Amino acid sequence: MRLILNYLSFALSASLFGPRMVQRPDVILVFEPSPITIGVPAAILRRYFRAPVAFWVQDLWPESLVATGTLSYPRALHLVSQLVRWIYAHCDLLLVQSRAFTRSLVEHGTPLSRIRYLPNSAESFYQPVEVPADAPERHLVPDDGIMNVMFAGNLGVSQDLETLVAAADLLRDAPVRWIILGDGRQRGWLEDQIRHRNLGTQFRLLGSYPAQSMPRFFALADALLVSLKDDPAFEATIPSKLQSYLACGRPIIASLNGEGARVTLDAGAGVAVPAERPQALADAVRELAACSATERAAMGTRGRAYFLMHFERNHLLTQLEETLEELVIHHEENKQ
Repeated sequence: MRLILNYLSFALSASLFGPRMVQRPDVILVFEPSPITIGVPAAILRRYFRAPVAFWVQDLWPESLVATGTLSYPRALHLVSQLVRWIYAHCDLLLVQSRAFTRSLVEHGTPLSRIRYLPNSAESFYQPVEVPADAPERHLVPDDGIMNVMFAGNLGVSQDLETLVAAADLLRDAPVRWIILGDGRQRGWLEDQIRHRNLGTQFRLLGSYPAQSMPRFFALADALLVSLKDDPAFEATIPSKLQSYLACGRPIIASLNGEGARVTLDAGAGVAVPAERPQALADAVRELAACSATERAAMGTRGRAYFLMHFERNHLLTQLEETLEELVIHHEENKQ
């Protein structure tokens, strides 16, 4: 309930005070990782300023609510679905971070002519780096002959930490260490599971660090793990951390379905296994551990090349600018 009130309070306050706080824009860009209610003030400002709205869809609603277990009541989901339909109808262009999102938007009444694919990139500091011998990160991620599998990002329900822990249990006698960078609602659960299963020597929970320090941590990992639960909403998603992993040129283990797995395999950047399969994840770790350092480095190099071809930041920002300029011109022409 507090979360819902938080979402609604922002939508209400932005709708009421937004027209007074900003000058008339040429175009309104909405970046929507969550919640969908961020589209409400955009629709209000669109009408007030008579400016077009480009809505960059990062999460599918209400599908993501079902996938994370946040909401399950049919009537409430129907209301959210109606809100989504209303928001989409009051946008002039919908950008999708994954082509697989298109089907959901069409089901909510959006014509294909108003949908355009624009994937996410990664900040420019995500790139291969050399880590100095005296860097503090080396004390946290030791190079002692043990396979370091690193997970970085939010520790939430969506990330399927249950499979990670179960795979670690299967590998308790193998020379594998799980490095966890980040925080989230599931951190307490993860700590309890590590204690309960007596996996303390297999894990290092390092907490949160500035994003700018991530490339140095990634450079010390033997493999980077990206995982999502087995759900249709997540199958359609390309997790943003995947672009960061690719940009840093490190081998990837993808424990997920759909678009994220496809990108990993298309890039030749590592291995992909089905979501929520602990044995498959454990086997993938063993497979990468059996590879030579040269073979793993080649995976990372291929991943970096794929990133530059498909997700390079400056190219995508230029594409976004051109898209917004086209939207403004089209809007002005329709007014005449």
